[in-house]
Amino acid sequence: MRVTSKGQVTIPRNIREILGITPETEIMFREENGRFYLVKVDEPVATKKFHRFRGIATANMSTDQIMSLTRES
Repeated sequence: MRVTSKGQVTIPRNIREILGITPETEIMFREENGRFYLVKVDEPVATKKFHRFRGIATANMSTDQIMSLTRES
């Protein structure tokens, strides 16, 4: 594999198929003992972050109060 001038690499088709990677799939690199591993993120990080707030915000809260909750995390 080669890295492009934009820092991109093409993940071989067989690897994409094994991992179930399709366009828009979120992936990340994980480091263990000086080695890096490509892993598929089961749920996008942003989605996980906001799932914590499910049921906390109520209709009685202002937009500013709700936004304050998201900024505190």
